[in-house]
Amino acid sequence: MPSYPRALLRALVPVPLLIPLAACGGSPAAQDAKANAGAGSAPGFPYSVTNCGVTSTYQAPPQRAVAMNQHATEILLALGLEGRTVGTAYLDDAVLPAYRPAYDKIKVLAKEYPSKEVLLGANPDFVYGGYSSAFDKAQGRDREGLAQSGINSRLSVEYCTKGKVGLDQLRTEITEVARTFGVPERGEKLIADERRRIDAVSARVKDKARPTVFVYDSGEASAFTSGGNGIGNEIVALAGGTNVFADLDDTFGDVSWEKVIERKPEVVLIYDYGGTTVEAKKQRLLNDPALAQVPAVRNRRFVVLPLSSAVLGVRVADAVESLGGQLHPDAA
Repeated sequence: MPSYPRALLRALVPVPLLIPLAACGGSPAAQDAKANAGAGSAPGFPYSVTNCGVTSTYQAPPQRAVAMNQHATEILLALGLEGRTVGTAYLDDAVLPAYRPAYDKIKVLAKEYPSKEVLLGANPDFVYGGYSSAFDKAQGRDREGLAQSGINSRLSVEYCTKGKVGLDQLRTEITEVARTFGVPERGEKLIADERRRIDAVSARVKDKARPTVFVYDSGEASAFTSGGNGIGNEIVALAGGTNVFADLDDTFGDVSWEKVIERKPEVVLIYDYGGTTVEAKKQRLLNDPALAQVPAVRNRRFVVLPLSSAVLGVRVADAVESLGGQLHPDAA
């Protein structure tokens, strides 16, 4: 995954989120056509927002957005903004089937990140990064440089929030993106749907014993795991589990296998992505004699989420529903 300390190339059985976004004030296509026709006088503009230390003022909604990461792309698609998205990049895994028809209409600029030249060649007026690595200064994609070229930008708040990331940050992310594009009612609908589904899972598991969970992203000499500051930690909690590395003061981080053994997790949550299969990750754990007495390994209790659902995006409710069912099958 692009922004983590190690090089990672990053699907839930999808729940078709938000297909009926058209219910508020006409279809997204009709609303976008109206916005395109009169962008200079769009209601609610100019609009100023400070995101991750960068203040941007929008005189009108963006018309040529580029989304640099999968979860940024899916937020735009969930808000019905494919007509104003001129480029996408860096998939971690498969786009949700509900969004595939819209995704297929958008130009893929690069398998990973586009070069500065390719990015500017798309003539964007807005660049949306899901990870801080989307705005790599060494590659000429830094936010300051984009601003000097007249291009506004946004970075997911997961990567600039001090402390834990949870549903408040999900609300902020969706609300501010929707407001930026002049479609606040779509953001409100999306947030309400996410909240309703998450609350339903939390109600089902609230009286259940909470198993301790070790998140295994990757790693051989050490384990790359989910710390306490990312939405992944919150997903485990909302699904009725306890992250054994919730005290790790980071979104992700490396921990020693000795610490994994010490903490005796009852469940291993494997993040599924990239070239290493879930089965290969299971075998790495099962074949390590040092881990043989870790309860989760001894009892072969493994659960799985696609990595794209463990970041701040529209799959949070999907992830809580899926993980809640896996941790507490009797409560599903």
